[in-house]
Amino acid sequence: MAAAHLISIVDDDPSMRTAIGGLVRAMGYDAHEFASAEEFLASEDLGSFACTITDIQMPGMNGFELKRQLITLDRSLPVIMITARTEPGLEQQAMASGAMCFLRKPITAETLMSCLEKALAN
Repeated sequence: MAAAHLISIVDDDPSMRTAIGGLVRAMGYDAHEFASAEEFLASEDLGSFACTITDIQMPGMNGFELKRQLITLDRSLPVIMITARTEPGLEQQAMASGAMCFLRKPITAETLMSCLEKALAN
């Protein structure tokens, strides 16, 4: 049952965070939203998440640093990275960091669903 999976959404943009959270819930998953990587890492539920969807560009800790921190904490949590940035090499950097998927904004429901299913299957 999909609802058994708890998904974290980490994005400093409230409208994007709410939109992705709504989409994830519409897919049948539980979702918790966080305004920053630091807030997510401080969560009492950190060990309960099945996947993290994170923006790359955020004030404070960015998505790459969040992924490194999860590795340091020995959390093998699948991470989906999203960004509005367009510079070359960003996708390669995301995948090299261990991201399960890399998505550029605007993202479609179909693309997100495909990545989420891939992440949860591993």
